[in-house]
Amino acid sequence: MDMVQFLLLLCLLVGITSTVHGEDPYFYFTWKVTYGTLSPAGVPQQVILINGEFPGPNINSTSNNNLVVNVFNQLDEPLLFTWAGVQQRKNSWQDGVPGTNCPIAPGTNWTYKFQVKDQIGSYFYYPSLGLHRAAGGFGGLRINSRLLIPVPYADPEDDYTVLVGDWYTKSHSALKKLLDSGRALGRPQAVLINGQNAKGDGTDKPLFTMKPGKTYKYRICNVGLKNSINFRVQQHSMLLVELEGSHTVQNSYDSLDVHVGQCFGVLITADKEPKDYYMVASTRFTKTVLTGKGIIRYTNGKGPASPELPEAPVGWAWSLNQYRSFRWNLTASAARPNPQGSYHYGQINITRTVKLINSVSRDNGKLRYALNGVSHVDPETPIKLAEYYGIGEKFFKYDTIPDSPQGLSNAVTLQTNVLNFTHRTFIEIIFENHEKSVQSYNLAGYSFFYVAVEPGTWTPEKRKTYNLLDAVSRHTVQVFPKSWAAIMLTFDNVGVWNLRSEIAENRYLGQQLYISVMTPERSLRDEYNIPENALICGQIKGLPKPAPYA
Repeated sequence: MDMVQFLLLLCLLVGITSTVHGEDPYFYFTWKVTYGTLSPAGVPQQVILINGEFPGPNINSTSNNNLVVNVFNQLDEPLLFTWAGVQQRKNSWQDGVPGTNCPIAPGTNWTYKFQVKDQIGSYFYYPSLGLHRAAGGFGGLRINSRLLIPVPYADPEDDYTVLVGDWYTKSHSALKKLLDSGRALGRPQAVLINGQNAKGDGTDKPLFTMKPGKTYKYRICNVGLKNSINFRVQQHSMLLVELEGSHTVQNSYDSLDVHVGQCFGVLITADKEPKDYYMVASTRFTKTVLTGKGIIRYTNGKGPASPELPEAPVGWAWSLNQYRSFRWNLTASAARPNPQGSYHYGQINITRTVKLINSVSRDNGKLRYALNGVSHVDPETPIKLAEYYGIGEKFFKYDTIPDSPQGLSNAVTLQTNVLNFTHRTFIEIIFENHEKSVQSYNLAGYSFFYVAVEPGTWTPEKRKTYNLLDAVSRHTVQVFPKSWAAIMLTFDNVGVWNLRSEIAENRYLGQQLYISVMTPERSLRDEYNIPENALICGQIKGLPKPAPYA
């Protein structure tokens, strides 16, 4: 072989190897979901355990990782898990809610397979059927930045997940019977931090430890059922660096209001006297304030935590003002929301505006919650599967609620509530809350720009108050009493996605809907094929599977 031939062969080999890319890493989890008896609020009760743990195990992943979670359902009821805030790109098959998946039957298993594509941040998972979340089964899910993408703060000494929330001492089945009988859940009995509440009698073990002088990241998520939570740490300030998958402008806070379903990432530096300190979580906007505590211990600490707890703020106006201080860090290197370029959201023309007004009423004496007068009922066959098999018209109609409701009465209609959004359109959604309680909504499959929240009712003139530059891209929105909130986003993620109240009884009693985003072409460019292991139920049993996407 002469030199010219050798060089040509070398170039060919370099070209071949440079175009071969290995798949992103896979991580495998096996979960055995069982009942157990614990006393998280001082009373023995039934809880849901994952591999014997309460709360469940943390999932620690990195952007673009593939996660494979094999769930063995050893409960006596059907089971599903949903991954709150994780954007299942082109893959609503894995979203784990009744409108997209058939449940995992008792005594069987099913494997979730999804990629945490182009995301970073703090999230959590939980069981989505019935009132299972009231018994546990939830855990933290973190997505770290890839090593090549710098984060806008120094690497912390360690990374801790803090799951806070209100807690009921009745079993999830007893709470479900309450709602089915037409009654409300009533007040919770406790507030827990990572499934515990410190007694304060000197016997408590620390939830976390810190070395003096070091800085730690705490990922704080409200996994409760009903109440907003104020979170704070004795004598320590919190530097907010991340909010539901977005780096934020780094402001310091003495306390944070964390509404149901929301997650915050903060940095705390161990720069105080070495001893124990309480982290404190207490209910907000309630007549009776419930408080939970957990201990942070300095590694060389000497002395117990002070019994004097830092006070929580009063009133929702304080919380509204705190929300207004949250801003997106536009200079940080990180995964950006899909589609790429949508972070210039203030320059995109709105193609459709949908106003959603929540209401509460009684249907035949039973409590029901609704959006635009419709209280959602799950059909026998999941919406996504019925749509995919071409029999959706047997179970639901699209867009049965008006985009701009007028003169809504107290009456509600019980039916399957599905909106159809055209692929790649830029939508404005207004949440209008006429009730006296704080609402909280989550949209699966997407992050959105939370551009405004204000007292009163919304009119088109209110667009002048929108933050069209650096609103945080996130997946959960709180709406204060007698107020409205506005979000904006591009619906580019094909599938069927759940928009739901994160307040458990509201969601269970109908305050949710599904959004269908389709394309005329059945193409792998836009959506993955139905999984080979997909569970089949309802009226698609026995039907031939549609041709796969090309």
